[in-house]
This record gives sequence, C-alpha cells and structure tokens, in this order.
Amino acid sequence: MKFTIDKNILLENLSNVIKGVSTKTVIPILSGIKFDLTDDGLFLTASDSELTINSFIDKKEIKLIESTGTIVIQSKYILDIIRKMPSDVINFEVIDSLKIRIYTDNNQYNLNCLDANDYPNMKMEEHKDPIILKGDVLKEIINQTVFAISTQELRPLLTGINLKITGDILECIATDSYRLAKKTIKLDNPVNTDINLVIPGKNIIELEKIIIDENDVEMHIFSNKILFKYKNIRFQTNLLSGTYPNTSNLIPSEFGMTVKINKDAYAASVDRAALLTQGKDKNIIKMKIENKEMIINSYASEIGKVEEKLQIEVEENSNIDISFSSKYMLEALRTFKDDNILLLLNNDVKPIIIKSETDDSLIQLILPIKTY
Repeated sequence: MKFTIDKNILLENLSNVIKGVSTKTVIPILSGIKFDLTDDGLFLTASDSELTINSFIDKKEIKLIESTGTIVIQSKYILDIIRKMPSDVINFEVIDSLKIRIYTDNNQYNLNCLDANDYPNMKMEEHKDPIILKGDVLKEIINQTVFAISTQELRPLLTGINLKITGDILECIATDSYRLAKKTIKLDNPVNTDINLVIPGKNIIELEKIIIDENDVEMHIFSNKILFKYKNIRFQTNLLSGTYPNTSNLIPSEFGMTVKINKDAYAASVDRAALLTQGKDKNIIKMKIENKEMIINSYASEIGKVEEKLQIEVEENSNIDISFSSKYMLEALRTFKDDNILLLLNNDVKPIIIKSETDDSLIQLILPIKTY
C-alpha cells in the first residue's frame, strides 16, 4: 500500500472515525484504525465491537495511489502525528507488511502496525427504504434529549435514548427517573411498521459530534443494531436489549398553574441562586409563587442565603412552594429557543413541566425534591 493524500482531508476523516475506538477494549486489534486502500478510494474503519464507524475518501480526493492494500494502524498516536506533520501533503507507504512509513520531504515516522487479517469483519448492512432525516433536525433531537439519560449502569436501558416511530410521528425520550426530555417530530414519509428501540446514549453523543450540517441522514434499523449513513460516513451501533419503561403516564394532562416567564431571566436567576449550593449533591433551590410574584431562593447554613424576585405572567392566583435541582433546570432550559417559556405546575410533589410558548414538540419534565 502506497499513497499520497492532502493532510486536511485525512485529518477530517480520521477525527470522525477515531470516535469508534475504545480505550478499554480487550481485543488488541480494535485499538487500531483499519486503512483499506482500493482502486475506488480509502476506507477508514474503527470499532469497539459495539460501535463501528466507517469513513470513505474517494479516489478523486487522493492525490496519488501507487499501490492498494490494507493495514491496521495503532490509533494512540496517529491523529497527533497527522495533525503535527509540517507539510500539507503526506505520503504513506507500507514496508515489511506490518510497518508503515508516514513521511513528507523533511520528516518521517516509522510505525509498527497490526495485521489486517486479524481485524473482525464488521458487517454494515443497509435497507432499501431507510428512514431519512435532515442532519440539523437529528442533531437538534439529540441535543434536546440526550442530556437527560442516566449515567448509572444499574438500569442499563436508562443510559440510552428511546426512539419510537408510529406512522409519520417520531418520538425521542430520555430519562434518568428524576427528569425526562421528550421531543416529537413529524416525518416526511410514514413508516409501515412501528419502531421502538433504545440507542446507547454514549454512542448517540458521538454521532451528534459528527453531524455538522443539514445533509440527509439515513437510518437503517435492524433488530439489534442501527446504522446511520451521513455523507461519506457510516455509523453503526448496537441497540440496548429490553423494553424501555412506559413514560407516557408521567406527564400530567392537567395543571393547576401555568406560568409564563422570560427564559433568559429565569435561567440567570436559577444560576445565581445555585451559587450557594455548589458542591452539594443536587444543587437544590426553592421557587415560590405567591400573589402573582415568583421568588427564587437558596440557603446554605455554612454560607448564607440568596433571594431573587422575578416578573411572571400567571392567570391563576394560586400559591406554590416547590424545590428542585438547579442543575436539571438549567440543562432543560438550554434546549429551548424561544424568549418565553411556560412552567406548568400542580403542587410541590407533582412534576414540573417546561414547554415552549409557541412549539409543543419539546417537553422537559423535572421532579421536585422534598426538603423536609
């Protein structure tokens, strides 16, 4: 294998693929990136056996292909090596079958490689009729939900996001049992069979980093895996096995109080009140609504207390005193674009629902915290 390629083209593709390499893999060959050079172009593959990312560089983007071949280059240093090469054009040449020479006119690296014959065959199948979403739409869906996944492995299913499709309605849900994020969109084309699956959260976060524009993303769904095809990249992840908890009954259908408030002003007040709770487990603050006035406050016995008053619009002249995690509230507020949001409330033990004033497609839920 011997070829010459533009540094930036290779760097862009390597940066995407390397997200599939696990630092904890027990299979030595999977610590490397597979370079497969054919007459059509260069295929780069990385996998940790649960997540596989493949990127294709067309021959038109390769300056010179002298000979084809396949080799696995250890991933630990390759990205930094390419990034720090002094030239915009880099040459690759395999020598002695398990060594590669990466060089420019004035410098070179000679690296020991791994045998490509030992690299497992990662099947990346595709459907004839994939589900298609715009890249920016999928990126937004992920950003508006994935932060609410659980980090506790005790309930593995909650470490993923639940993707459900019925007809032309796609629903994405994430919850750690203390909060919930739900995004609903309408697809351009309905799906014939209902879909209900759970994608590992850590993998979908990596996919979000790869998507940078509105180019179409194809979703190819199988019983135990899902493949996302975006531009020249194929991103395949195993699914989490099991049935995601039914969350449809967690969101109340009626509310005793609807509060309209400026999102940025509210977020700033919550953020300031949280300053005194830093270092505590859940960053608990209190919100009191009385006589159409909102008061945000927090108290730390060793530091002191803070109190903020906010202008709100509320039709009902009822009162409420409710405590919640400022961290969860701030993360939920960041997902909304509107200037104003709605806080839908019942009492101090029922969930706090946050919605946009103009868009019903996104719902954030936060459970109150008892402070007595």
